[in-house]
Amino acid sequence: MEIGIGLPTQVPNVAGKTLLDWATQAEEAGFSSLGTVGRLVYSNLDDLIALSAAAAVTERIGIMTSVLIAPLFANVALLAKQLASLDRLSNGRLVLGVGIGGRDDDFTASGLPTRGRGQRLAEQIKEVKRIWNGEERGLAGAIGPAPAQEGGPPIILGALSESSIRRMAGLIDGWMMGGGTPEMFSQVGATVDQAWRDASRPGKPRKFALAYFALGSEAQAETVSTIKFYYAWLGEFADQIAAGVAISPEMVKACAAGFEHAGCDELIFAPGSARVEQVAELAEAIA
Repeated sequence: MEIGIGLPTQVPNVAGKTLLDWATQAEEAGFSSLGTVGRLVYSNLDDLIALSAAAAVTERIGIMTSVLIAPLFANVALLAKQLASLDRLSNGRLVLGVGIGGRDDDFTASGLPTRGRGQRLAEQIKEVKRIWNGEERGLAGAIGPAPAQEGGPPIILGALSESSIRRMAGLIDGWMMGGGTPEMFSQVGATVDQAWRDASRPGKPRKFALAYFALGSEAQAETVSTIKFYYAWLGEFADQIAAGVAISPEMVKACAAGFEHAGCDELIFAPGSARVEQVAELAEAIA
């Protein structure tokens, strides 16, 4: 199992230098990917802009939206162009994780309905794939640039419901679970595998998981505050998420072992603190 690390985009008001230092240190430490957690009505950095900055100061580490709330993008052609540009500028390092989002305020602020988000996401995926494959749209031909990866970046679905997974099984390259346990991952992963087979897809879907970490007392206090604020809309469940954060090297190792045993291909450890030393401390914990 590969292990990636999230950029601190979930932490409000992160400085640009912090983001860049985090990205370069993550690459030097050997992490597989840099992930982002998306949201609109929040004082965090935009996913695609943050990943563009990270891609500019790195060469090898993967970049991943984990996940992008795609139905907030009403102009799908523009989104496809932005994603293809990011994939080309990063020399084919982009993995596109997408989901429908869970907060009504993000959609209200965008002037978009929450109803029908799942179907809109499916149509968006079809549309971006047509654009990435060079379908002509005007006198100049296709909407460019062409992605660095043939056919476009891999598309990963962030979802838990069986209906969503089945709806998307024929369109996606893999699946991601955020915030759950290895046991939940194993259970939903079995549903993903069955939906994959039912859609007559060859091979197996690539599976990702996202888990939170905070190493050191100061980072732990910041992370609890960040997570409770970020997930306040979930009420008491925000406390449960905060309680599940890996706060010691032993917990980090146990978390990684649990997800690997559950069939995870890549685990992204997301930070709740923007202290750059967290990168080295996580690398040491998983060594």
